[in-house]
Amino acid sequence: MGGIFASALKEDCVFDLFFGTDYHSHLGTRRGGMAVYGKDGFDRSIHNIENSPFRTKFADDVKQMHGNLGIGCISDYEAQPLIVRSHHGTYAITTVGRINNLNVLSDELLKNNGSSFLEMSGGIINPTELVASLINRKDNLIDGLRYAQEMIDGSMSIMLLTPQGIYLSRDKLGRTPIVIGRKDEGFCASFESFAYLNLGYEDFRELGPGEIAVMTPEGVTTLSAPGKKMRICTFLWVYYGYPSSSYEGVSVEAMRVRCGQELAKRDHMTHDQIDSVAGVPDSGTAHAIGYANESGVPFARPFIKYTPTWPRSFMPTIQDKRDLIAKMKLIPVHELIEGQRLLLIDDSIVRGTQLRETTEFLYRSGAKEVHVRPACPPLLFGCKYLNFSRSTGEMELITRRMIRDAEGENVSREVLSDYANPDSERYQAMLDVICKQLNFTTLRYNRLDDLIKAVGIDRDKLCTYCWDGRE
Repeated sequence: MGGIFASALKEDCVFDLFFGTDYHSHLGTRRGGMAVYGKDGFDRSIHNIENSPFRTKFADDVKQMHGNLGIGCISDYEAQPLIVRSHHGTYAITTVGRINNLNVLSDELLKNNGSSFLEMSGGIINPTELVASLINRKDNLIDGLRYAQEMIDGSMSIMLLTPQGIYLSRDKLGRTPIVIGRKDEGFCASFESFAYLNLGYEDFRELGPGEIAVMTPEGVTTLSAPGKKMRICTFLWVYYGYPSSSYEGVSVEAMRVRCGQELAKRDHMTHDQIDSVAGVPDSGTAHAIGYANESGVPFARPFIKYTPTWPRSFMPTIQDKRDLIAKMKLIPVHELIEGQRLLLIDDSIVRGTQLRETTEFLYRSGAKEVHVRPACPPLLFGCKYLNFSRSTGEMELITRRMIRDAEGENVSREVLSDYANPDSERYQAMLDVICKQLNFTTLRYNRLDDLIKAVGIDRDKLCTYCWDGRE
């Protein structure tokens, strides 16, 4: 995943850019970067943030960088922003998204356009560099941005810094957000809407899907009108989004509370069956509060996440170490666990490893029962748009391993659709196997129709691919 931020002010923007970008640290843990333009031209800084937070790594840069226009990013993948010299002039560029046809596009550019690319570790081309090469094929930046969006299979939101202003291009189907903030000194653009509130900005507007605009200290001007079709990622509300953010006018925290309420309405668990409702911190907490409020069963925090030295759940990227860190961060409150029948809500079950270890940890701490209620439906398809999971294949999803064991290697889309149907026998059989394998007392997932109801916007505007395979 990743997060992006930009500021265009009548005064120096580096302070706002630094903190606005830092507020996206929950979206990535590998690379951070800032690029600014001022009277001395372009300046840029990129740091590895795997072992130290963005704020620590960039503290000295804030004192040295100056400019009134700037872009920044937190990336879970490539180093950026990049500074590019082209026939458009010099510009800096940062992106968030995923390019499924990266190899096809790069081969075409190498063959027909004489382009060249620097390889990252593992021989992979930097996707942001590829986007810049696509933009440079056209005579002007607006046509270049349109062309890049047309050619990319996947999703891509772009911020492009020039001496004249910052070009903003939201993904053609709006899978990721770009929201604008305004204050007397100018404007900012952000992935997360909360990132600018403490910097004195107030909400201005959101870019529509596929919209291209240019932002200066004086205003934001649309250069290419938004499209009518949108498929914003629903998982942003379930998990990725910070609780104080909103997307398309829908609060992340409020949505999660409603989601928990819908879970409770469907589940009918009472105080006769469970003693307390708990959320896996942090993203499961609001879901659990909603469930507790609706069911009347008390909300409790039987374990606390220790964050001073491990603030980000994504770190590190090596899977076995991720699981270890996730386990080490959870500190039990034995008085709220011993002899208790707990209903535990997590945002989702991906591989199942961490939740199995969490359940075992609760049993070792004295829990009598652990009933699990994921806040979203079973994940059946690996994300092909936003890289929300760095899995090496769909067989890392616990659901797909269960389906493979039951159906064999080659499973048709029709069979997968049956597994996505919460009223089918295959769906229930899959849940029974997962429940037994992960050692839950009971397991019930949220339904997709209830999840969409909790979001509260038209289903046709939501991407639900990871649950139902709907393109």
